[in-house]
Amino acid sequence: MGLTLALTATVVWSGNFVIARALHESVPPVQTAFWRWIIALLAVAPLALPQVRRQWPVIRRHLPFLAAAALLGVTLFNTLIYQAGRSTSATNMAMIAAASPVMIALFDLVGRRGGREKLGARRVAGMAIALLGVVTLVGKGSPAAVLRLDFATGDLWMLAATAAFAGYSALLRRRPGGISGLSFLFMTFALGAAMLLPAYGVSLAVEGGFALTAATVGPLLYIGVLSSAVAYFTWNKAIALVGAARAGVVYYLQPVCVALLSAAVLGEGVGAVQVLCMALIVAGVALGAAGGTR
Repeated sequence: MGLTLALTATVVWSGNFVIARALHESVPPVQTAFWRWIIALLAVAPLALPQVRRQWPVIRRHLPFLAAAALLGVTLFNTLIYQAGRSTSATNMAMIAAASPVMIALFDLVGRRGGREKLGARRVAGMAIALLGVVTLVGKGSPAAVLRLDFATGDLWMLAATAAFAGYSALLRRRPGGISGLSFLFMTFALGAAMLLPAYGVSLAVEGGFALTAATVGPLLYIGVLSSAVAYFTWNKAIALVGAARAGVVYYLQPVCVALLSAAVLGEGVGAVQVLCMALIVAGVALGAAGGTR
């Protein structure tokens, strides 16, 4: 169940990269992120607010932890993705995003009382195989081609987004007891949106607003309801069930999902190299997700 939930979040989040590219000229990145979380708050509020009221004494004691999770997973992560989408290629974004499972595993390892938790040989092997598939995919059949890529400013934004997501995922292992999943979502969404508010005001003053059309409202509803309320709930639950490192291996499937989504929505073909790379990624995910400490 945990791996299925991680896969669900990964599939839903794959649409986020497509939307980041689709909105980069029509909606400023900070405004995209801000309205995403406002929509997400409205989506979870009816179910979450009764639980928040009941659990408020516990929530109040752990506000610093909730604020840290909100900063990494809400305020920074997706805002940085939308910013990266303005000035880097999809190839570079996919390559950098592939570092997420490695960072998640390392952050989770360090956070477990001095690193006494072992990743295990099979999990490390699975991560390596999946990473080889991702690197070959973004290098169009040649892993060495990745080394010749020029890193733009957007690549650095994407690297920062990857680190923020990894830190958030590792932090979830320390979520306090007594705070339900819905309460945690509501509080992190609310705190994250509040942290974005000053930047949103600056963006409005400098860049102006955006037009409310089907081309802007539709994508915002997708990322607000599905990529936020649904995907974050399933991802958080997955980590609670199987751990950050194991769930992170499933995240390697995101480039595969993006490729399939692009083929379905944009009509882009999938060649033999892409099929081979997808097979490597799937095999690595299967090995790493099943691997224990051996």
